[in-house]
Amino acid sequence: MKHAYTIEHLLAGCKKGDRQAQKALYESYATKMMAVCMRYAHSTFEAEDMLQNGFVRIFSKMATFEGAGSFEGWMRRIMVNTAIEIYRKNQRSVQTVDIDTVYDQGDFTIDMAQLEAKDLMKLVQQLPAGYQMVFNLYAIEGYSHAEIAKQLDISEGASKSQLSRARTWLKEKIKMMEGGLYERYTR
Repeated sequence: MKHAYTIEHLLAGCKKGDRQAQKALYESYATKMMAVCMRYAHSTFEAEDMLQNGFVRIFSKMATFEGAGSFEGWMRRIMVNTAIEIYRKNQRSVQTVDIDTVYDQGDFTIDMAQLEAKDLMKLVQQLPAGYQMVFNLYAIEGYSHAEIAKQLDISEGASKSQLSRARTWLKEKIKMMEGGLYERYTR
């Protein structure tokens, strides 16, 4: 029989190092946090690694959570920071081009009703590493280019360039999907 815990009980237990509370907290939030990790990973394996590292940090830093703001938001921030650290650790090369040299292709119409979230997630996971990181931090997490530049140790111009290139790359793939070419292209 499962025991129902409130978040306050789980947090108190986790702060004391109670393994049952940690397990219950993990089971309560792992799916949501995995979704965050999947946006930054190129594979499920890499996302699972991020998730595990993130939860280790969450449990080790539990005493620093003072209840200001949402606990889920606090956890999400740790997961994003874990993803950034793994990105840096893997020393993925980021191709940077000055924003002034980026060719901005014209916009086209996308039938978003035909594009499912899982399809978009697969496309984001296929972005080159630097593009993916900047795209997620800017478009999903809401970081500014200045914050991204500081986090990734790149210039603001490089952040803008990476975002522009990510958008162009995604537009091209979506355009291919609209034309039925994407499935043939990715085989």
